[in-house]
Amino acid sequence: MGYEFRDRNLLRQAMTHPSLSAERKDAGNDNQRLEFLGDAVLQLVLTEILFRRLPKDPEGRLTQLRASVVAKPALAACARRLELGPVLRLGKGEDANSGRERESNLADAFEALIGALHLDGGMDVSRKVLERVMQPTIEAALRGESESNPKGKLQELLQAIHADIPLYNIVSEEGPDHLKQFVSEVVWRGRPLALGRGTSKKAAEIDAARNALERKAWEM
Repeated sequence: MGYEFRDRNLLRQAMTHPSLSAERKDAGNDNQRLEFLGDAVLQLVLTEILFRRLPKDPEGRLTQLRASVVAKPALAACARRLELGPVLRLGKGEDANSGRERESNLADAFEALIGALHLDGGMDVSRKVLERVMQPTIEAALRGESESNPKGKLQELLQAIHADIPLYNIVSEEGPDHLKQFVSEVVWRGRPLALGRGTSKKAAEIDAARNALERKAWEM
């Protein structure tokens, strides 16, 4: 993220899902209050960014773009770029039910992280970090694209060039069973395009597709 917290308890709280607080009395506060604050900070900062970037666009267009950028899929994509899934503090049941890949958990954690960042560093820091971290999401929205289905988007782009579909291979597995990390490679017409990581095979494939899209690896 490019920022080091002074109060690491805020960071810890931002990564604490309510399921852990429900299971353990010593878990500390969960991230729901920080999520509430982070949502407000996101709305303000993104409104300012779009207002500056699009000086001639009407209110309706700006509202539509902002809604797409703060939608759950877009925020979850930001959380995946920051690799928040592996460091979420989840209850055992939530963890066992793929809670680290769940879109709502990732989006909520990202909002909570922004709330914690705002309390720790203030609005100027929040603005600078958000402009950097959310740049791919903002650019995708301005192009009329969605971050919610990178595998589908990659296949659509590649098949416009050639009928062959991209293939995904799990090239390695790392870590203990409860914190397993998978590495996936996306290959098209025999050519490796990108690697991706995730706490499930599906998440790793999605990350690989997203990385290939960001790099436009098929053009290299």
